[in-house]
Amino acid sequence: MQLLAIMLFTLSSLFSGNDGASIVFAGDAMQHKAQIDAAAKGGGVYDYSGCFDAIAPYVDAADYAVVNLETPLGGAPYTGYPCFSAPDSYADALVDAGFDLMLTANNHTLDKRDKGMVRTLDRLDEIRVDHIGTYRDHQERDSVIPFLRDINGFRVAFLNYTYGTNGIELRTPAVVDYIDRELIKKDIAKARELGAEIVTVCIHWGVEYDLLPSQSQKRLADFIVQSGADIIMGGHPHVIQPMEMRRGDDDRNVLVVYSLGNFISNMKTRDTRGGAIVKVDLSRDAEGKAVVKDAVYRLVFTVPPVAGGNFRLVPAERCDAPAWSANCKAFERSAEAVFNKHNIGVARDTADIPAKKMNQLEIFLYKTFGALQK
Repeated sequence: MQLLAIMLFTLSSLFSGNDGASIVFAGDAMQHKAQIDAAAKGGGVYDYSGCFDAIAPYVDAADYAVVNLETPLGGAPYTGYPCFSAPDSYADALVDAGFDLMLTANNHTLDKRDKGMVRTLDRLDEIRVDHIGTYRDHQERDSVIPFLRDINGFRVAFLNYTYGTNGIELRTPAVVDYIDRELIKKDIAKARELGAEIVTVCIHWGVEYDLLPSQSQKRLADFIVQSGADIIMGGHPHVIQPMEMRRGDDDRNVLVVYSLGNFISNMKTRDTRGGAIVKVDLSRDAEGKAVVKDAVYRLVFTVPPVAGGNFRLVPAERCDAPAWSANCKAFERSAEAVFNKHNIGVARDTADIPAKKMNQLEIFLYKTFGALQK
C-alpha cells in the first residue's frame, strides 16, 4: 500500500497541473492573562507547547492558513484584557501550528499604542510570517497592498480592515486599515488589476456576543460582494455567526463568513469558549478560471489547564478532558443550532484529523482520500 501511495503521489505531482488549492481561516487568537500565566516557565520564558497540537495537522495540511492575531507583541510586561501584550513565543507557536498569514487590523492592535504595533510588525518580520492590516507608514502600505500570494498556482489577494481600535488613535505615521467603503472598493479593484484571481477580504466587524450578523454587517457584506470580492471572512464578535455561499452577479461563488468566533482564548461563556475554522477549496472551471469551489467548517474548543500545562485547542468532536466535555458539548450544540438554521451551502467537515503533522506524502493522501491510508 505504501508503494502504491508513493506512485500515486508522484503521478499526481507530475500531472495534476495545480488544479486545486486549499486555504484555512481561523478566528481570534487571543491571549488573556491566564493563558500567559500558564505558559510562563520562569526566567522570562513562555512556552506554548501543546496549545495547538490537536489542530495543527489540519492547519498545516492546507496550502495556506490565515489567523487573526488579536494581541500586539508589545514586549514585557505581558498583559491580558483590556490592553493585551503577548510574549513573542506566542506568534512562534502559531507559526509552528502551520499559519502563514497573520491579520493585525483589529480593535486591540493599538493596545500598546503605536510603539507596540510597530514592534509587532518587527517581530513578525523576524520570524518571516506574512502579515497585513497595519503598517509602519503609508509608503509601506502602498508597497504591500494589495497583498498577493501564489497558492498552488492560484493568484490570491488578501485584504484586512477593522471597525476601530477601542478609541485609541495613532500618534505617528503608522497606518491601521480601518473599514472605509471607498478604500475597500479601491483595494479590490487594484488587486484585480495586478492579476488577483481570487480576492479575500478579512474584516473585523459586528456586535460582540451576537450569534447573528447585524444589519450593518449584512449591508457591508453586500457592498463588498458587489465590489468584486470572492471571500469575506469576518471576526470580532467572539462567537460564531452564519456562513453563506452566495452566487455573485457573474454567477461565481462568493463565500461570506460573518464571524469565526474565538480561535483560542480564556473567555468563559458557553459560546465564547469555542469557534470555527473554515477550509476553502479553490479550483478552475472548464475555461480555466479560478473559482471558489466549496467551503466547510470545523468547530474547535479551548480546554483550560486541568492539572497544570497550557490551554489547549481541540476539535469540538474530540474533547479529551472529562472536566470540560459537558461545556464543549454545550458549545457544539449552540453553534450547530445556528449553522443548521442559517448556513447556506457550507457544511461541517467530518473528516478525521490526523494525530500529528504530516509529511508531503501524507498530506497528499489526506487530501485525496480524506484520511491517511494504512
